[in-house]
Amino acid sequence: MTARLTNKVSIITGSAQGIGLATALKFSAEGAIVVVCDVKQEGVDQAVAQCRALGATAEGFVMDVTNRPQVDEVVAKVKAKFGRIDVLVNNAGITQDARLQKMTAEQFDKVINVNLRGVFNCSQAVADGMVAQGSGVILNASSVVGLYGNFGQTNYAATKFGVIGFTKTWSRELGPKGVRTNAVAPGFITTPMVAAMPPEVLAKMADKVASRRLGKPEEIANVYAFLASDEASYINGEVIEVSGGISL
Repeated sequence: MTARLTNKVSIITGSAQGIGLATALKFSAEGAIVVVCDVKQEGVDQAVAQCRALGATAEGFVMDVTNRPQVDEVVAKVKAKFGRIDVLVNNAGITQDARLQKMTAEQFDKVINVNLRGVFNCSQAVADGMVAQGSGVILNASSVVGLYGNFGQTNYAATKFGVIGFTKTWSRELGPKGVRTNAVAPGFITTPMVAAMPPEVLAKMADKVASRRLGKPEEIANVYAFLASDEASYINGEVIEVSGGISL
């Protein structure tokens, strides 16, 4: 079977672990040129090594999505080396959970800055280049929490609902120029952050899912790979829920 992402230059934020790493590895297996971005050098180096072990051309950069000059610098370096950027996966995200009555301004601002402003920064940084070449794909990480809300996650829910707004708006603005924008809304996925929870909490989470299990990072990565590929050429402005049926 032909690789679906052959030579597509793909920047994936937050790709040193979890869904981001799974996406980098999936893109590598599908023939993409993978650009790993995360906040710690060690994690970036390890992820790049794993991508290269799959035969991919891969580069890595330490990048904080809230640092706009750093984002612009990475985008410029990628374009200088590879000549173009075909795909941006806005995966980087954090949580700072607390109930409304207990949430601090610092907790609110941190999540807004990474999950919302960070997505804006990276997308704006690549948009001109994608429009100029007449093609490109922007993929945003939303969440079922952005669709339905969740106890203790005022800030996180707001950002994940916000990126849906980004997705709908950019599909209208950039779609006529050949650039597609879509979002993926994962459910409960066994990332390192989730896996650290107590077993009884994980069991309760699984019970809420129609499939009666938590998802795997690879199952989200598969959807990103499809949306980034030409197979999804007529999908634009959509939010794909990948939750095992948690909303049923």
